[in-house]
Amino acid sequence: MKLKTHKTVSKRIKITKNGKLLKRHGGQNHFNGRDSGTITRKKRRDQSVAKVYARNIKSLMPHA
Repeated sequence: MKLKTHKTVSKRIKITKNGKLLKRHGGQNHFNGRDSGTITRKKRRDQSVAKVYARNIKSLMPHA
């Protein structure tokens, strides 16, 4: 059977050149005025995925 990419995971997570996984910080669309400045600045950057989940996520994206 053909290996297929799990599309929702591939849209949310980016694999870097060295194999690290990056995801966007959650809760960015609206109600951001109530957040403190540190939270707002954290949301601008991509967040690395914990190594515990990396193996499972990579199995969902076999061609990446």
